[in-house]
Order: sequence, then C-alpha cells, then structure tokens
Amino acid sequence: MLWFYKSFFPVVWIVFFVYWQIRAANTKTTQRLEPAASRILRLFIFLVAMVLLLPIHIPLPWLYLPLWPDGLWPFWLGAAVTIAGLLFAVWARVHLGRNWSRSVTIKQGHELITSGPYAVVRHPIYTGILTGLLGTAIALSQVRGFVVLVLFFIAFWIKLRMEEQWMRSQFGDTYDRYAHQTAALVPYLL
Repeated sequence: MLWFYKSFFPVVWIVFFVYWQIRAANTKTTQRLEPAASRILRLFIFLVAMVLLLPIHIPLPWLYLPLWPDGLWPFWLGAAVTIAGLLFAVWARVHLGRNWSRSVTIKQGHELITSGPYAVVRHPIYTGILTGLLGTAIALSQVRGFVVLVLFFIAFWIKLRMEEQWMRSQFGDTYDRYAHQTAALVPYLL
C-alpha cells in the first residue's frame, strides 16, 4: 500500500500534464504573442518549483521541515483538494476551447468567455492548478510544498496581469465590466 501513497501525486500530475499537452494542439491561430522574455521567466520559475518537488535532497534543511505530524489525513485531504483543483482546471480548459494557449496571446476571432468556470473567476485554470498544488502541499506536509505553491502563484500572477491588460485592450468596457463583477482567482477575495 505504501507504493500507492508514494506514487499517487506524481501519477495524478503526470496524467494532468499529458492531457494538457494533448489538448494544446487544437487552438486558434495566434494574432499577438507575449515577448519571449516573460515566457522564459515563467518557465524558469516553474522549473525551480518542479525541482523542489522531486524526491532529491536539496541542501536547504528548512525546505523539509514538517508542518504537521505524518498520518493519513494529510494524504486524503491533499488528494481530495488536488483532484478537485485539477478537475476545475480541466473544466475551464475545455470550456475555453480553441481560445486557450500556453502563452499570453490574442487569437484570431478571440472570444471573451464569461460563462461556466469563467463566471466563477476570471482565471479558473490558474485557480484550479493552484488549488491542485495546495492539495499536494498539504499531503507533502513540508515547507517545500508551500514554497512551490508560492512560486506558481508568482508566475501565474505575472501572467495574469499581462493577460488582463491584453483583454482590456481587446474587449474594452466589456472586459472592465466582467472584471468588476468577477474575481480574478478566488471568488469574493482576489
């Protein structure tokens, strides 16, 4: 049974990543693409975060400090939160359809999607992935899990700010009204 606990989160994240890559092919033609520098910065942050989750020892002992006693409750709570978050991200990705892209872009025939998960928050894919990372951090029960969560939040916040500017330039007052009514990441808070 130990193999299940050790492999659950890596398998869940690998399946999510593979699904994401498969779905990436069917998108609209890009009309405007963010600069390479911002994509490289985000990739660097993501890579550092991923290294922190690998089962290798990094010579920073504080990363491995336990946050609570080991037990089954962190695993099962973390598993539930991770699955819920990733399912929310998948729902948002499916709902966004061909408007989706890895980078900040404006697509030909770009549509402003405000229904489904986009009626809950403006950036539900980020919300879902961050929620998934929160669940993984709970299960990991170490400081490094929350460091990863913070790093992803920073990377998504940088990307979100650029997306917001581009959406305002593309959709004007319509986007401003949507942004006024709908939180960016956390309903009623942020």
